[in-house]
Amino acid sequence: QAAMTLVKGIGLLLTQASGKLQQSAFSLSATCAAIQKMTCVRVVDNSPLGNTPYHRPPRCIHVYNKSGVGKVGDKILLAIKGQKKKAVIVGHKMPGSRMTPRFDSNNVVLIEDNGNPTGTRIKVPLPTHLRQLEGEYSKVLAIANKFV
Repeated sequence: QAAMTLVKGIGLLLTQASGKLQQSAFSLSATCAAIQKMTCVRVVDNSPLGNTPYHRPPRCIHVYNKSGVGKVGDKILLAIKGQKKKAVIVGHKMPGSRMTPRFDSNNVVLIEDNGNPTGTRIKVPLPTHLRQLEGEYSKVLAIANKFV
């Protein structure tokens, strides 16, 4: 009887220890929170394509940079309602460099192929360091109401 309870106790300890080993060996890298391929995003302008409900959320299918990980200011290609549209990242969940805001969702603004935004208003605050970035963001910044 005592030997049986001892064996059960040892088995319980071994399963708990193996569970701890598996948990500590698995970790999420920081790039999982950034925008990469197959990341769900939120369209934050008032364009008709981004605001009408659809059964699938918009997803990133390509990031236009060398690393393949999108930061604020990068252009991406979205799959939205069975169409391909370009967008600019205006906020993401992953914390960036110091004094840059961190958002609770991955925010994008839809743009045309020539760089003009599709909507006329942006519903969320934009980070102020978009002003210093290289690229044609003046039209996107012009339709924004608030800055963080």
